[in-house]
Amino acid sequence: MPDPHTGSTRSGSRFKACWLAETLRLREALWGPLEDASEVRRVRLEGRNFSDKVLLRAHYLGKREKLDLLIDKWMSGARLALALLCLLALAGGIGMALSALGDGSRQVNLLLALVALLGLNWVALVFWLLSFLFKSNGGAWLGESWLWLTRKLARGPDAALAPRALIEMLSRNQALRWLLGGISHGLWLLALSGMLLTLLALLSARRYQFNWETTLLSPDAFVAITTWLGTLPGLLGFSMPPEAIIRISDGQHVLPDAAQGGWSSWLIGCLVVYGLLPRVLALAYSLIPFRRAMGRLAPDVSLPGYAELRDRLAPVSENTGIDAPDTPGFQAQVHQRRLGQHQPGQAVLVGIELTPETPWPPALLSVAVADAGIIDSRSQRKALLNSLQQQAAGKLLMVCDPRQTPDRGTIALLADLASLAAQARIVLDVQPALSDDTRLTAWLAMLQAAGFDAGQLHTDLAASLDWLAATSSSDRTGNHAQP
Repeated sequence: MPDPHTGSTRSGSRFKACWLAETLRLREALWGPLEDASEVRRVRLEGRNFSDKVLLRAHYLGKREKLDLLIDKWMSGARLALALLCLLALAGGIGMALSALGDGSRQVNLLLALVALLGLNWVALVFWLLSFLFKSNGGAWLGESWLWLTRKLARGPDAALAPRALIEMLSRNQALRWLLGGISHGLWLLALSGMLLTLLALLSARRYQFNWETTLLSPDAFVAITTWLGTLPGLLGFSMPPEAIIRISDGQHVLPDAAQGGWSSWLIGCLVVYGLLPRVLALAYSLIPFRRAMGRLAPDVSLPGYAELRDRLAPVSENTGIDAPDTPGFQAQVHQRRLGQHQPGQAVLVGIELTPETPWPPALLSVAVADAGIIDSRSQRKALLNSLQQQAAGKLLMVCDPRQTPDRGTIALLADLASLAAQARIVLDVQPALSDDTRLTAWLAMLQAAGFDAGQLHTDLAASLDWLAATSSSDRTGNHAQP
């Protein structure tokens, strides 16, 4: 089990733990609280502060309800969506580089080529910068496209819960903007890298003629523009044609090869300085606060759904015992769960709400069997559950009186006890024999609805005691109950 405690967990594990807790909170808000008596008991034994207990409860319930698998599936879809967008970004960058170098005539208009390479990138970057003025999460179109595509790839029940929980969790922790921005800048960086590599490949393999064409601008204006744009690339070592070459690069003169090489370096330098470097800085500007937000990630325990758990997970005074909630449709369930790091302990025999006339312990009880006595009060229930929580039973035999009317509290207790044993059986001791089997039938129906299979339900106490005392874990003897 991953440790959700702040001081001993990795950021990735805590991120998923908080995401799972938020998903569970939304599910319970939509469809009502889950039955969690056993999970709450474990959390109160293992948890530290209230926030950690919320995460632990979500961990146990998430595994039981398979919400952790839902998040894993959504994350797989998110990775697939990101991979598809990376391929599209790379292909888009290559396509823009090809269009910037012309239609095959190898005559390249420098200003149009620069606009083709950097125009859309700068429009997107400006919108992202303007989004800070309006305090919105907009401006990261590619990041939002990733989120949309991931939602489309998610299928199945509860599929919408995971992205909704992720968005709400990141928004509350001021991290959503930085996540979407980081993805958007990363994809743009990939597209610009594709442009750069394509330019280098084409300019190395083909001969291009660079020129400027203008109707309104004078040669002096073009010289000023290209000189201004080439200043920063020049500081990084990219060459720029001299003023005389710039003036005669009007398409009316034949330029020497050195001039074409100078224009190639100028164009590549502009792409690096005005395209790649701003995106690298924007990516770093997004990732640094995102990592800081992830470092302080924690569930907001004041939210509805969390706040109501405080009295149960971290009560000021404990209310002993187990009460089945009086809600329509409540049904206890036997849940398979890990029994801890230690091997299950010895065989345990326990009587559940038996009458005072019932002889106890049964005759000829093996010395290898631990007698837990007859459980009737709330304090006895709590003590036994806590004991088995710390050391699970290897075998557990629960004896019930089928002459009594079964109730939901008893069924819930039996389900919780069975979940804390490697093997569990229930014996409905029909001694003396019932005059009618109506109540026995009701017992069997409720126990089977709670998840007990036929092999766990018996009516022969002697045979069940033999099973309990047997050392072989594969011993399956005993008489199955029949209504």
